[in-house]
Amino acid sequence: MKIVNLYNYVLLPNSYLYLRGEFARGMDGKELDINDDLIIIPTKSRITNNLNLDEFYHIGVIGKVEDKKNGIAIIKINGRIKVEYIEKVSDNQFEIKITDLETKNDLTKKLEQEKLNNLKQAILQFVQNYEWSFFARGFILEWKSVNDVIMALNEFIHLSADEKFHLLEIDSNKKRCEEIERIIYEFISVEKISNEAENNEKEETEKLYREHALKKQIEYMQKELDEMHPEEISDIKKFEKKINESGMNDTARSEALKIINRMKQEGNHSQEYGMLYDYIDFLTSLSWKKEKFNEIDIDNAKKILDKNHYGLKKVKKRIIEEIAVMNLNKKQSGSILLFVGPPGTGKTSVAKAIADSLNRKYVRISLGGIRDEAEIRGHRRTYIGAMPGRIMDGISKCGVSNPVVVLDEVDKLITSIDGDPASALLEVLDPEQNSTFTDHYLNVPYDLSDVFFICTANEIGSIPEPLLNRMEVIEFSGYTPIEKKYIAKNHLIPEILKKTGITKKELTITDSGLDKIISGYTMESGVRNLKRVLNHLARCVAVKIVSHEEDKISITSKNVSEYIDSREIKHDHAIKNKKSGIVTGLAWTSAGGEILFIESLLTKGEGKVIITGQLGDVMKESVQIAISLVKDLYPKKANLFKNNDLHIHVPDGAVPKDGPSAGITITSSLASLITNRKVDEKIAMTGEVSLRGLVMPIGGLNEKLMAAERAGIKKVFIPKDNVVDLKDISKEIKDKLEIVPVTEVKEVLKYLNLYD
Repeated sequence: MKIVNLYNYVLLPNSYLYLRGEFARGMDGKELDINDDLIIIPTKSRITNNLNLDEFYHIGVIGKVEDKKNGIAIIKINGRIKVEYIEKVSDNQFEIKITDLETKNDLTKKLEQEKLNNLKQAILQFVQNYEWSFFARGFILEWKSVNDVIMALNEFIHLSADEKFHLLEIDSNKKRCEEIERIIYEFISVEKISNEAENNEKEETEKLYREHALKKQIEYMQKELDEMHPEEISDIKKFEKKINESGMNDTARSEALKIINRMKQEGNHSQEYGMLYDYIDFLTSLSWKKEKFNEIDIDNAKKILDKNHYGLKKVKKRIIEEIAVMNLNKKQSGSILLFVGPPGTGKTSVAKAIADSLNRKYVRISLGGIRDEAEIRGHRRTYIGAMPGRIMDGISKCGVSNPVVVLDEVDKLITSIDGDPASALLEVLDPEQNSTFTDHYLNVPYDLSDVFFICTANEIGSIPEPLLNRMEVIEFSGYTPIEKKYIAKNHLIPEILKKTGITKKELTITDSGLDKIISGYTMESGVRNLKRVLNHLARCVAVKIVSHEEDKISITSKNVSEYIDSREIKHDHAIKNKKSGIVTGLAWTSAGGEILFIESLLTKGEGKVIITGQLGDVMKESVQIAISLVKDLYPKKANLFKNNDLHIHVPDGAVPKDGPSAGITITSSLASLITNRKVDEKIAMTGEVSLRGLVMPIGGLNEKLMAAERAGIKKVFIPKDNVVDLKDISKEIKDKLEIVPVTEVKEVLKYLNLYD
């Protein structure tokens, strides 16, 4: 008998095995001949040079070569054996010990024939779509058993050597038949899925080739159409042309071309096309080229500033200095300007005049109430509805890279869970950083160094310190009544008459009438409310003229109330017949300056201190400091505070008040109270005090002095450190007031005859 070793073959009894080439040889290297009896043993590896039992599976089969055709040996397998021992004796001789294995014949011929027929039908149906199905059909119909099926598909099924040996290892014909059935049906299913996937892949490939060819044709046809109708150029071509002409930096150009390629791939019917279109449209709408610097006419700039704004000498001087530096450097330079002042003092309109004097585009961006950082830096394009930030949006709309950008109400920014907009402005307003400003939506650096940024605010207290350090503060002080009168006569009234269609003959406002309007119906530092009142007056006059009630109307101090139906404002004035403990102070508000009264009273009690009038924490601390100072200055009167309750009140009770500048006023009120000496009602004061008895400097001096003049005050005590601010006070105010600088509280008390 010849021994044959086979790797990765299905070997089953009562079936035929077909071997060709090198496989149709025994382990002795000789070819198999007809009628050779064989011991066929499956091996665990392809090559077995050093024979030992571990390299063979322990179960094999015996068979006989029945025929040889075209180099193929046809072997009939008869039964299973167990290999007990195998050893190579010489080059061509082997010693082997085997025993027969029984197989349970528990599969009826009827059941096997039924399963065989089902398998044949399944395989015939599977191969019918192949070109060689005709030849395969005869081969399939010759199968006599289920074992023949698995043996015939030996080379095609994807089973490991262990899985194929497992079929031989099964000692039950029924179980082996069921396992073969499972393997064949699984093989058919896998092949079907593979074929379907292959066909689908082929279809997709053909579709891509077809789509590519069509796009090439469309591109060629579109090119011809663009040449024939330049006015109807496609989106892609339009944007490619814009990109080439834009002068954008390398980073921006790379991003733009990448988006263009995506638009080509997506097609204009895809979901992303609209988003890509909006982005590339915004990117190409920006001005990327450096604007040529034009010489600025200083004299013309002065004329423009003087034409639209009265007064503001200090502000205009600083602006002209900025323009002069720009002229010398031939580029944008200098600090970021921050205009600070009460509402209606001309901050925004001065910024507009700067743009006119520089012959630049003007962009105004309101920051009031912004709480989302994305409003400054933009949204990332991954979000639905993403938009650029307000800075880049303004730059895009103006169409140039060097506009004058006014950031209005920078003190009204709000920090929230959505971020800190003020922090986002740090890069925008830093000349050392904004040359590579990157908006989240834009996602490429943009040069803001040529932009002239001007910020406006009503007060600087709420502006974060890092942001404030990047700006140069220019204060806009309030207008005096005379300045308001000039502004009204030369600017507001002519503008209102033009807008309402009323002629100068039909409406005249006398000086006395204008004085009455300014003093009785406005209380602001600026002129915004004055303009509003004059507009209201003009509308009332228009009604009378249109209804033919009157042809000519003259507004005087006596009849102004007939045309303005709002209640006349009653400003606080110096109180007459005052008693001790009442002193006049000066306060700053966002609407201008006001006088306030500090009232103090001692009542029987146990030394309690009662404070009323809605005072803030800083002002309450000033009260405590004042009490300690008075106790120190008047040691003999200190028991009055111990044996009595002290009540301090600041009218009006419904209006919140805070700030340190009332310290000197509170101290004087207490000194007046305990000495029982009245303070002249024509005297007012402002200043912070320390426990050392020093009078510290304050802010808002201009507004406070105007309030004092309006209230009929004749003498005002101010901190000596504020004397330098007097140069910014108008002459008409200084001429009407006696301003007394003081260094210590004792000086004030001696002037008031409260300290001996």
